[in-house]
Amino acid sequence: MAAGKEIRGKIKSVENTRKITKAMEMVAASKMRKAQERMRHARPYSDKVRNIAANLGKANPEYTHPFMKVNDAKVAGFIVVTTDKGLCGGMNTNVLRMVTTKLREMQGSGMDAHAVAIGNKGLGFLNRIGAKVVSHVTQLGDTPHLEKLIGPVKVLLDAYAQGKVSAVYLSYTKFINTMRQEPVVERLLPLSADNLKADEGQRGWDYIYEPDAQSVIDELLVRYVEALVYQAVAENMASEQSARMVAMKAATDNAGNVIAELKLVYNKTRQAAITKELSEIVAGAAAV
Repeated sequence: MAAGKEIRGKIKSVENTRKITKAMEMVAASKMRKAQERMRHARPYSDKVRNIAANLGKANPEYTHPFMKVNDAKVAGFIVVTTDKGLCGGMNTNVLRMVTTKLREMQGSGMDAHAVAIGNKGLGFLNRIGAKVVSHVTQLGDTPHLEKLIGPVKVLLDAYAQGKVSAVYLSYTKFINTMRQEPVVERLLPLSADNLKADEGQRGWDYIYEPDAQSVIDELLVRYVEALVYQAVAENMASEQSARMVAMKAATDNAGNVIAELKLVYNKTRQAAITKELSEIVAGAAAV
């Protein structure tokens, strides 16, 4: 019964794996709900900042912020948002594949690329392909903090304001629903007029400025861009927990199927061994 003992060992090993994946699935489901709430709570802030900036822009059309100017530099910036941990299906692979395609397009047009990596997976990938990583942030935990994101992202924002970067792209995984997450690469800078359009039905407001309108617009647009980056990280975290929950559920189901198949093989092997022993006993008795 050496073969039967090996099969029992495999069954025990797969059962232990199934317990782990089931626990990870339940943990991901709990974190997913919190991540979704955090993502939804971040949206009104960025919408309000955008509306105020749009109203200020209409009230002061003579001033154009550097974030709205088009630069002629031969360098493009990428903010790549990925996860710190794996075991979340093909989520990181899909967004990094889109980033790779965009980088090849830039190289084909004779442009260089500078990248900011948010997350371990993206940082490791960018280092492997030889991309120039100007800053990075990892180990964000389950709750993103804006103060941790501002420093690394500010490197690209300052470079764009100084005219050293022609465009800044933001790549992350957008949360659609629990079963669907969509990788996107969207242009963050320059901000277009469509980005800074007030919601329909809202009145245009003028404000009392302190110290002046230009300083307020400068501060607001920086906060707006930072809010967009924070929103992307929050969406990516919600997508991560959803993808991990689905992946762990699939792993748990697959482990159950493997256990059922192994038990069937074990029973057949055991039955064959018993039949063989009975045949030997009967043959011995007949010989006597």
